[in-house]
Amino acid sequence: MVVLLSEEDEFDEEPGEVVDSAPPQKVGEEREFSGFKKKLFKPGQGLEFPNFDDVVTVRCVGIGTLLDGTTFDSTRERDQPRTFALGKDDIGAGLDRAIITMKKGEVALFTLPGDGGDGDVSLDSDDSSAVRFEVELVSWITVVDVCKDGGVVKKILEKGSGIERPGDLDEVLVKYRVVLGDGTVVVETLEGGVEFHMKDGHLFPILPKVIMTMTRGEKAELILQPQYAFGEKGREAGSGLCSIPPNSVLHVNIELVSFKPVINVTGDSKVIKKILKEGEGAFTANEGANVTVSFTAMLEDGTVFEKRGIGETLPLEFITDEEQVITGLDRAVATMKKGERAIISIHPDYAFGDVEVRRDIAIVPPGSNVVYDIEMMDFIKEKAPWELNSKEKIEVAGRMKEEGNVLFKVGNYQRAGKKYEKAADFVDEDGSFGFDEQKQAQTLKVSCWLNSAACSLKLDDFPGAIKLCSQVLDVEFCNVKAFYRRAQAYIETGDYLLADVDIKKALVVDPQNRDVKVIQKKLKQLQADSDKKDAKLYENMLARKTKDPSMAIKRLKVEKDQGENEEVARMEIDEVADSAVIQ
Repeated sequence: MVVLLSEEDEFDEEPGEVVDSAPPQKVGEEREFSGFKKKLFKPGQGLEFPNFDDVVTVRCVGIGTLLDGTTFDSTRERDQPRTFALGKDDIGAGLDRAIITMKKGEVALFTLPGDGGDGDVSLDSDDSSAVRFEVELVSWITVVDVCKDGGVVKKILEKGSGIERPGDLDEVLVKYRVVLGDGTVVVETLEGGVEFHMKDGHLFPILPKVIMTMTRGEKAELILQPQYAFGEKGREAGSGLCSIPPNSVLHVNIELVSFKPVINVTGDSKVIKKILKEGEGAFTANEGANVTVSFTAMLEDGTVFEKRGIGETLPLEFITDEEQVITGLDRAVATMKKGERAIISIHPDYAFGDVEVRRDIAIVPPGSNVVYDIEMMDFIKEKAPWELNSKEKIEVAGRMKEEGNVLFKVGNYQRAGKKYEKAADFVDEDGSFGFDEQKQAQTLKVSCWLNSAACSLKLDDFPGAIKLCSQVLDVEFCNVKAFYRRAQAYIETGDYLLADVDIKKALVVDPQNRDVKVIQKKLKQLQADSDKKDAKLYENMLARKTKDPSMAIKRLKVEKDQGENEEVARMEIDEVADSAVIQ
């Protein structure tokens, strides 16, 4: 085995960096890299390159020679393939670094320094000690250090399809065979493999983490050190496993046959979607989409209570985010692609709650978890703002605002707020509106923001109301409704000084506004009650300090200073408020 360069030398570029950033090398072209030169004789296949730690198989097409033509490796058998791990065997750092620039099937001539160093090779160098190798990269096995500590090494024997990998909630189907170092078979799955949920774990704790690095159909060989297998204690025979001695290294051949993605739709694990069949394309039925679905709905014990689009029944058509179906089904369907089939498990909080519901086939008892085996037959997505012209945007925004008004009147403030927000998005400034349309769009947007702020007040979302009113005042700095509703929110958050500023500004614009006067009266009462409460609190504090006159005097001085500072601050705020309105 020939050592071409020292392995102790480090390099300052990532493997493949030059190959990725430089234009493709042409056949017959010689290119200089850091530490070697490369002349391409035959291009390789695909786009991938091996990395350090990968196990490569190469063939030396030509015999190693010095630049003066002297053969130095005459004992090497011509065309004899050789397999080794990049960066680990004593092939030499120079040739390792050359091979990571190659693709499968590629043939190239490499010129490397013969002194074992990492110096650059000049194109016009007359260094007679430099050596040449004509190399073919036959194949390689990708090696992954799963835990980054050498405890779990994965050699990819056969690559899978696609780029998707299982998540921690997914249900996987795997085949595996586990053996000890002496070849003793510990456990082996049946021909069809074994299915389990990743979150539940299986066999040994590290297995799910390994599977999360695999793609569908991938086959790999694992080497597990004892700390990631059964450790110092080993394991007694049982549950389909042979006994495992303490501190045993395990060798595992594993195949990820398939997996079913599982999605936590609502983020609280109360609506879980398991995909049985992937849908078409990249688009899902978003909020506001007109969908057509078929399903079988059942209780957890399998009792079917409704069918649509199955047998002689018609499919169900509805618009998502319109409360036309139970919330869990609504939310899950909005994540589905055309042709997708899934199992949706829904908690009572997103289903029928604590009431008994009569359906076509059976009764759903109170507090029931329900399961839908559902398929997305078709959907028509709601058009996005950028898909409409300016006139259409204004029409859609106006319609959504009216829908929001209807919802507000019946007390559905959550959905009403969402309608107003969507309407405002459709008339957001994007340069597409003409002069007259711009005025119309701005009026509509301000109205939606004000209505949305009213929803936020009803829902006790006071910071949200403050933000929306502030947006309005950025556009219309004398909007009385915005001052009024923001003052309401400030009062609820205890910001009486800011509420007072907004009320005074509103009354400058509309001195006779009845609603503003009512809230001003309310604010004055709240301020008086707060002052009395503070006075009582200070009185009690002073009473406890009577035994220490010096402390009482200090307390009175601090209170006096604070009172003077607050009065100055109040005067400054009043001046700012008055000047802002006048401008």
